Amino acid sequence: MSATVVDLKIGQKGIIREFADDVLPIKLLELGCLPGNEIEIVQIAPFKDPVYINVNGSHIAIRRSIARLIFLDIIEDEKLP
Repeated sequence: MSATVVDLKIGQKGIIREFADDVLPIKLLELGCLPGNEIEIVQIAPFKDPVYINVNGSHIAIRRSIARLIFLDIIEDEKLP
């Protein structure tokens, strides 16, 4: 299933597929937000901004506007029936 980071709930994981824009901050790329890498939603702040994600063991806070630009394939939880 395809979605953006803002579509995930806390604890859900996904594999980064692509970016909607080429204007993603360089710092995110340096921290591992690259296609093929797995991310997990760690926390969503009050008022839904920022979104805290785990990428390669690093917890990163990103703005919701940036999270909308990161497309990923959701990893389905095997525990759910």
